[in-house]
Amino acid sequence: MLDIRFIRENSEIVKKDLKRRNEEDKAAWVDEIIAKNDEYWNLKAESDKLRNQRNILTREINELQKQGRDITKKVKEAKDLPDSIRQADERLQQLDERVKYILARLPNVLHESVPVGIDERGNKEIRKWGKPKKPAFELRVHGELLEENGLADFRRAAKISGSGFVFLKGKLVQLELALIQFAADLLAKKGFTLVSPPLMMGRKHYESVTSLNDFENVMYKVDGGDSYLIATSEHPIAAMLEDEVLDEAGLPIKLAGISICFRREIGSHGVDTRGLFRMHQFSKVEQFVFCKPKDSWKIFEELLGNAEEIFRKLRIPYRVVSICTGDIGSVAAKKYDIEAWFPREESYKEVVSCSNCTSYQAVGLNIRYKKKSGNGGKAGEEKNEKEYVHTLNSTAVATSRALRAIVENYQNKDGSITVPTALVPYMKGVKVIGKR
Repeated sequence: MLDIRFIRENSEIVKKDLKRRNEEDKAAWVDEIIAKNDEYWNLKAESDKLRNQRNILTREINELQKQGRDITKKVKEAKDLPDSIRQADERLQQLDERVKYILARLPNVLHESVPVGIDERGNKEIRKWGKPKKPAFELRVHGELLEENGLADFRRAAKISGSGFVFLKGKLVQLELALIQFAADLLAKKGFTLVSPPLMMGRKHYESVTSLNDFENVMYKVDGGDSYLIATSEHPIAAMLEDEVLDEAGLPIKLAGISICFRREIGSHGVDTRGLFRMHQFSKVEQFVFCKPKDSWKIFEELLGNAEEIFRKLRIPYRVVSICTGDIGSVAAKKYDIEAWFPREESYKEVVSCSNCTSYQAVGLNIRYKKKSGNGGKAGEEKNEKEYVHTLNSTAVATSRALRAIVENYQNKDGSITVPTALVPYMKGVKVIGKR
C-alpha cells in the first residue's frame, strides 16, 4: 500500500496517476483519506486527553476516600467520561477501518515510463532476441505429443484432480528438474540465496503483500482456516521480513524462491485446457530482492537481464514487453514481461513477469531499514533514520511454460524432442527425449 504520508505530501501526483490508470473514480478517495486521517489523529489526541483526565480523577477520588473526605464533586466530574471515551473509540475504529479500506485499494504510483493503455493491446514491445523459425513439418500439439511419448498423462490427472493438472513422467520430469537446477545455479552465481518457502499463507499477511482484489479470484483458500495456497513464492518471501528493521549495510537481499505454485486460473479452450501453458499447479524459480530505494531501478533491469539470460541460454526466441497502465495491476510501479516464441501458434506468449513494486509492499508489511544520515545531536554520532525498503520480483523460470516452449521450439519431425544444450549437463548427458 501507499504510505499515508506520501499521499498527504503528493496528493496531486496520486490523483494524476489514477487518471493515467483510468481509475479517476478513486481520486475522491485521496482527499477523503487525508481528511479521515486528520480526524483520526485529532480525535485520538482528545481520547488520550480524556483517558488521562479519567486516570487523574480516579487517583484523586481514591485519595479523598482514604482521607474520609467528600468525593461527590469529583465523581460528578468523572461521570460522563466513560461514555465520551466509548464514543471516541467507536469513531476512531470507524475512521481506522475506512482509512485501511482506502489504502488497500489505492494502487502504486507508476513510473513515468509506463506506457498508457486500456488493456494488453497497449503494451509496448521493447526489444526482441532470436529469430523465430517455422519448421518444415507440421508441429504436433505439445500435450498430445508428450502423452504419445509417455512423458505426460493429462487424462489420468484430470480423472483424479480435474483439468489443469498433469502427471509428468520419465525424462520430462528430469527435464523439469534440469530447468530448476539450471536457473538456481545461474542465480546462485549472481549472489542469490536459494529459498524454499512455505506453501501456505494466512490472509492477514497475504493482504499486506498484494491486492486480494487482483489475486483472490485465482487463489485456492484452505477450508476450515484463513490461509491460502501460494500463487507464487514472491508472496511468502516478501512477507518473510514483515515488521523488521534491516541494516543498510546488509542490503540488497537477493533471494531465489523455488516452489510449487497454485492458481485456479486456466484457459477455456484448445491447448490451454490440455497442455502445460496454464496449469493449476506448476513449479517456478522466482527472483526477489529487498533493496534501498536508490538502487531499485538498476536492480529492476538486472532481474530482467537474468531472466533474459536464461532464455538466451535455452536458445528460445523471445521479446520484452513493457506493460501498460491498464494491464499492470495495482502493486507494481513498472512491469516487464518476457514473451517466448511458440512456433505452433506463431505467436509470442508470456513466460516471465518482472516488477519493481517500489515501497508499496514494504509499507503494507512494515519492512524498513536504518538509514545513516549524518551527525546527530552530539559530535561524532550518526543519526539513524528508518525508511521503507523497495521490493522487486521476477520470474526466473516457470517450468510448465518453459517446457512447452522447449517442446515446440525443439520438436523433431519424428516426434522426439531435442534437449537444449544448456540443460544437457543436468540431464546426465541425455540429448534427446521421446521417440528417437
